[in-house]
Amino acid sequence: MKEKCKLIIHDEVNCEFVGLTPAVRRACSNKLKFFIEAARHTPAFKLGRWDGYVRFFHLNGNTYTNLLEHVLPTIIENNYEIEIIDNRVQIDFEFPVIDEEFLVDNAPNSVWPKGHPCEGENILLRPHQVECLNSFTDNPRSLGEISTGAGKTIISACMSILGEPYGRTLVIVPSRDLVKQTQKDYELLGLDVGVFYGSKKEVDKTHTICTWQSLESWNKTGTTKDGEDIHDFAKSLSTIIVDECHQAKSNVLQKLLGGTFKNVPIRWGISGTIPKDLSVLYSLNAVIGSIVANVRARDLMDKGILSDCNINILQLIDNGEYDSYQSELKFLISDPDRLDWMAEFIKNTALTGNTVVLYTRVETGEELHARIPDSYLVHGAVKSQDREEAYETINDDDGKVVIASFGVASTGLNLPRIFNLILVEPGKSFVRVIQSIGRGVRKAKDKDHVEIYDLCSTLKYSKKHLTSRKKLYEEAGYPFNVKKVDYHFDLLSGSISSNT
Repeated sequence: MKEKCKLIIHDEVNCEFVGLTPAVRRACSNKLKFFIEAARHTPAFKLGRWDGYVRFFHLNGNTYTNLLEHVLPTIIENNYEIEIIDNRVQIDFEFPVIDEEFLVDNAPNSVWPKGHPCEGENILLRPHQVECLNSFTDNPRSLGEISTGAGKTIISACMSILGEPYGRTLVIVPSRDLVKQTQKDYELLGLDVGVFYGSKKEVDKTHTICTWQSLESWNKTGTTKDGEDIHDFAKSLSTIIVDECHQAKSNVLQKLLGGTFKNVPIRWGISGTIPKDLSVLYSLNAVIGSIVANVRARDLMDKGILSDCNINILQLIDNGEYDSYQSELKFLISDPDRLDWMAEFIKNTALTGNTVVLYTRVETGEELHARIPDSYLVHGAVKSQDREEAYETINDDDGKVVIASFGVASTGLNLPRIFNLILVEPGKSFVRVIQSIGRGVRKAKDKDHVEIYDLCSTLKYSKKHLTSRKKLYEEAGYPFNVKKVDYHFDLLSGSISSNT
């Protein structure tokens, strides 16, 4: 005889099982638990108060609707008959079949802007965009791993248009710079769009673009200074689109999308780099959906949609040993001789075209900026207006140098006229490395190739990180070569060039 239990689906995200034995609940929990490597360094783990695991099926039976496929087999194998109680509002979505002329038919101003290779022409969706959008309309709760340069903003705009018949839409991005960039693109298409960040609280438009940080702050207070209630706003939404969804903190997204916005029926996430860390991936699956679309940068390069690239790994010869990664890194990004060599290398490289330099620590950027006349420095503390000026100079002028932090400029920004991209000790993060390369591979009217320089060291930790990056380059299909550089000799001989 079968045992009986209930599956109660509370909303678009949360559900619970009632009637399972503790042993079965524990088995389900073990199916959906993942160890956090960073936990080893936390006081709670060291003191034994936390085992370092994150769980998506809790011992009280609470879990996530999008993750049911992972635990239902275990419950069925334990001879349970499941009664389903679905408390969601049932909506029959009728999305059109997307074709290349979707924006021509649905957006009044759909022409390519100045500087685009197709400037002034109607925006026709490319085959990969059509395929992605049709995958999304088939799956109203889903993720897409869509490479930088594939036209994610256009895809996002199409999603917003698709959501209009059912209510208002909310687009969540990781930074203010991306809020402004996305707003500009939506306005170019003639969409009714507002923004929510800082002192700007435009929540009465059809489409609202905000940062997840601003949304988190609003969620904590409940209302804006003008009395706009976040719960009323949530009730008006049909669609949430999370752009560069890998950037948002997992716990914040879970609180927002699984809490205040738990009843929003359409939820789509897009990113150039869905994290490989299973704990992060499953947190996105839980509150957005599973991956249904994938577009690789290498494939778009082969089709001529993105600029081709070549990665030049310049491994600077250093001597010495350091006790930790942090002490080694401090030397690598602050040693005056290394900085002198880098500055001369950057100046010579910029003679061949606009050059963006990405760095980790602010002091490194400041030192390089001081050594390179007429360069632009960009990091989180730089005013938004000054950052925009730096970005504009890349898009409008030639031979310019922008020295920017990975945190500010490695994700999402549309800077097609980068001819050289220099990564200073980029580390081993899959997301950082692949997103950073994405800054350079966008095409421009006068550009179809980018040279990428990976500056690193022969020292222990830098060398280990380089091994990880080479694997990433191979997986992504990016060609690369490795050269060892005796920068002390170069400084003495004055022989530094972009072809070192």
